[in-house]
Amino acid sequence: MLPIGSIVYLKEGTSKLMILNRAPILPAENQEQIGIMYDYSGCIYPQGLDPNNVLYFNEENIDKVVSEGYKDEEEERFQEIYDSWMKENGNTFEKGTVAGPLK
Repeated sequence: MLPIGSIVYLKEGTSKLMILNRAPILPAENQEQIGIMYDYSGCIYPQGLDPNNVLYFNEENIDKVVSEGYKDEEEERFQEIYDSWMKENGNTFEKGTVAGPLK
């Protein structure tokens, strides 16, 4: 999992995205689901966050990592906790899918 601040290109995309957070959970589309989870949310780089234009994507949608975000002990600890949480809870949420490329 890439750290916050990483800059990536998505497959078939022509715009750079900056990762804003990991494992965002969106409201469920029906009452049978708890929520829809993606691996990442991001914004167009270098414009930055536009609350009306947050993009959601998964690890498999990333084509190229341009720059990896900052890592320290807290990031490493987050990764450990996240991995443990996903093993216990990952099947609780539906995995979101990407509808198409960002041009």
